[in-house]
Amino acid sequence: MTDDTEACLHVLVEGFSQVMQQLPSKPVAISFVFPGPADYEHGIIGDLPNFPSFRGGVALGPFLEEKFGIPVFINNDGNLFAYGEALAGSLPAINNLLASHGCNKRYRNLIGITLGTGFGAGVVIDGRLLTGDNGCGGDVWIMRNKKYPELIAEESVSIRAVRRVYAELSKTDDANLTPKDIFDIAEGTTPGNPSAAIAAFRELGVMAGAAIANALNIVDGMVVIGGGLAGAAKYILPGVMSELRSQVGTFAGNTFHCLQMDVYNLSDAHEMARFLEEKDTLVMVPLSDKRARYSRDTKIGVMVSELGASRAIALGAYTFALAQLDNNR
Repeated sequence: MTDDTEACLHVLVEGFSQVMQQLPSKPVAISFVFPGPADYEHGIIGDLPNFPSFRGGVALGPFLEEKFGIPVFINNDGNLFAYGEALAGSLPAINNLLASHGCNKRYRNLIGITLGTGFGAGVVIDGRLLTGDNGCGGDVWIMRNKKYPELIAEESVSIRAVRRVYAELSKTDDANLTPKDIFDIAEGTTPGNPSAAIAAFRELGVMAGAAIANALNIVDGMVVIGGGLAGAAKYILPGVMSELRSQVGTFAGNTFHCLQMDVYNLSDAHEMARFLEEKDTLVMVPLSDKRARYSRDTKIGVMVSELGASRAIALGAYTFALAQLDNNR
């Protein structure tokens, strides 16, 4: 069906029609996710390698608007995941926790990472989704691969990467192995090579961490991870954290942390407790009896989505549509 445009469009129309029949009233808009990259601003899908029927550009948004008579908004899963987490998930949750612990710090920026078939991401800055001038804002999948610089990062941060690395390390090539199978091998509940399974997930974490570090030096915000591979976070996060805490140097021999912020793994209770500590101080204003607050503790956290990718994406699609409708008014 991916090479039959008419059949694809028919399935989409049928699907939305069935959903609308179940609603108590007519919807005011359609908002959904479609694999990118694409011209989301104008609703044009084109030149996707896994959807040959859309090559050359198919005006999917305008087509659905004609069919249903309401606005249609399309975006990619990484963007909508990040948007859902920023507005109704991890970001408000962590800010509420900080408030309840008497900490003055509040976060407004977030990078949402989806780990699954591919390496997805989205960025929200001060409540606004970063789409970019060409709809490519927040993309990390095409960043340079840390281990194989001539390849894209996604080649080492995806389901296929876990399978490949496990096969290389265990010297067994079973095409039927799923990431869940490899996770179960790591857990020791399924026969296989546990050390190779753990190493496969850790390598994915390191490769993802290298790309996330580059993004964090621009965005400076919280990180939330979701997607199909997030269930293996206990094996992935050590690699992510080691990379986010790595050092870089200069020709003069000086060394620096690769990030200017301290990074906490908020899946670890001890690190969460340290993250929630209030470390702001008051300093004297020169030649005055007044004091100013000094936020000397620069910190960010890495979280695993509690909403889950599907729910976060749905919330992101909903709130994105509302924001667009408000803008259009």
